[in-house]
Amino acid sequence: MSERVIPEGGRRRRRPTKQGAVLSEQLIVETALRLVAQHGAEALSVRRLGAALGADPSALYRYFRNTDALLLALADELIGRAQEGWEPTGDWREDLRSMGLRIHACYLSHPQAAVLGAYRTTGRLHETRAVERIVGILRSGGFPDPLAVRAYHAFVDQALAFAAQDAAALALPKAAREADEAVWNAVYGRLSADTHPHIAAVFPLLAADMRDSGYPFALELTLNALAAMRPAATET
Repeated sequence: MSERVIPEGGRRRRRPTKQGAVLSEQLIVETALRLVAQHGAEALSVRRLGAALGADPSALYRYFRNTDALLLALADELIGRAQEGWEPTGDWREDLRSMGLRIHACYLSHPQAAVLGAYRTTGRLHETRAVERIVGILRSGGFPDPLAVRAYHAFVDQALAFAAQDAAALALPKAAREADEAVWNAVYGRLSADTHPHIAAVFPLLAADMRDSGYPFALELTLNALAAMRPAATET
C-alpha cells in the first residue's frame, strides 16, 4: 500500500463484497492474519487482501492508510487475543504469570504474524489496555512507581522477546525446524567428555529441556527477583 489519506467520514463501506460480507477493520485484520499464516509477510498486500475479501483493493484504504498501519493492527489484535477472558486474582505474582504465559501462548499460535509484529509499539486499544493492566498489577501489588515502571519494562520485553524467538522457530519451514532439532543429538550428543566435560555430563537433561521454550522458567526467575526487590513493608 502507498501513503494515502481518506477523510474520516469516508472510511466505512456498507455495500457487501462479492463474497457477501460487509467490510470492517476487524474483518480485514482477521483475513490478514489468516493470509499471513498461510503465505508469510508477502500476504500483506492490497491485491491479496482484496482478492481474499472479494473487494476492490482500493476499498482497504478506507480502513488502513498503508501496510504498516495494517501491521500495527495485526500486532494489536494478538495483544487483544492474549487478554481475552483474563481476570485479575489480586495476587500480583499469579496475575503477572498468567498474563505473561497468555502473551507467549497467543504469539506462538500465530507465529508468522508474531515475527512481523512482536517488536512494534501499536498505541492501539489492546496494547494500551495491556499496559494499564500490567502497571496496575504492579502498583496494586505494592511496588513503588519507579520500581513498577522498571518491572513493567523488564516483564514485557522478556515476554515479547521469548515470544518472538519461539515464534520465529515455529515459522521456519518444517525441514529447517527438524534439522535444527536434530543438531542436539547429531552434534552435542557426540561431544567427547574429554573436550566438553560439562555438556557430556548433562547432555540427556540438556537435550530434553531444549525441546521446550525456556520462557516459563525465565518468567519464574523474573517473578522471584521482583519479589526480592519488593519493599518488605508492603508484604501482607
